Amino acid sequence: MPEAPSLPSLQAWLITEGLRGCGDIALMQGFCERLLAQGVPVFRVFVGSDVLHPTLAARTLRWRRGSTLVDTDVVRGDGEAWRTSPFFAMIEQGSSELRVTLDDPARIERFPVLPDLKHEGGTDYLALMVPFGGMLRFGQVEEIYASFATDRAGGFRDQNIATLRDVIPALALALHAQRLGIASRTLLDTYLGCDAAERVLAGNIVRGQADAIHAVIWSSDLSDFTRVADEIPPGAMLAMLNAYAEIVVDAITAQGGDVLKFIGDGILAIFRDEDPHGACGRALDAARAMLAKVDTLKIRRRADGLPVTNVTLALHVGEVLYGNFGSATRLDFTVLGPAVNETARIAALSRSLDQRVIVSQAFAIEAGPRRRELVSLGRYALRGVARPQELYTFDVDAVAAV
Repeated sequence: MPEAPSLPSLQAWLITEGLRGCGDIALMQGFCERLLAQGVPVFRVFVGSDVLHPTLAARTLRWRRGSTLVDTDVVRGDGEAWRTSPFFAMIEQGSSELRVTLDDPARIERFPVLPDLKHEGGTDYLALMVPFGGMLRFGQVEEIYASFATDRAGGFRDQNIATLRDVIPALALALHAQRLGIASRTLLDTYLGCDAAERVLAGNIVRGQADAIHAVIWSSDLSDFTRVADEIPPGAMLAMLNAYAEIVVDAITAQGGDVLKFIGDGILAIFRDEDPHGACGRALDAARAMLAKVDTLKIRRRADGLPVTNVTLALHVGEVLYGNFGSATRLDFTVLGPAVNETARIAALSRSLDQRVIVSQAFAIEAGPRRRELVSLGRYALRGVARPQELYTFDVDAVAAV
């Protein structure tokens, strides 16, 4: 147990740890231990806030005296617990504080969490909220909310309440700093992809700053998507696009690929590996997984009376520039080079060759032992490419067309 701190030193510790970027779990654990050391008899502390995340609504931390701290991510749509919480009532009432002595049956029955605390020996409950304004507000993240429960006979002393009121702004600011760090990484991961996000966060944000890399290039598209989209309402079109995109992205990322961008209904991705055959092998595994899941999706959508389409894919390998391209103030982090353009030309042949997957000659050579899974489609001239090249697809015995 740390030495009992004074209130100013506890606030200073929160600020120092918040600036150090220790993470919200370590911050919360240390804060609760120091509250106890200062003589604030908490046995249960809860902290939460909304998060800016595509699938999560909130992040919460729960600490109980003598137990390991628990962190929970709340999935969007899981709102019943929130609507019956003291914090929801506080927001509705425009209040930043709520105190309930747990010997008042009429009040504790209003909120489901309070009878549980009473059953565990709780005697007093204090909920506090700290709002954020200006540039500190992002998305729906407008406040940090926290609650403190004690099992001391007679509840919290007045000095305990004063301490919690005084220290909560420093706690909120320190936690918010951790959440801002998490949010920035989440947003960049979501919109740029994990590898590009790490490069940007490491300082790679200068126009023209790019690395020459050797990579497998994945370019996939939906067949006849424009025609299908014209025949269905916008909501149904978006739902279909998302259903197919989720399959493609999951297949790529499961094999260690990096999704770089969505281009209309198309997806551009890369695979890299120190083993010259490794990236090709992982791309082939991703392609097989994608085709199987697309076929399953088509069966399900047909059964539901929904429109279906196919995913077509081109795979190529070569040297590309990987980095920042664009104007001085609006950049894109992607790949550029002749190999990328060549992949697009190969992808454009999917309709005329009636193939779901087309693989370049360079890819087939670099695939090494996995070359046996491919069969030649013949030699073809590609627009803008000097020499005709042999193209390949999966052996018909390996992947059954639907």
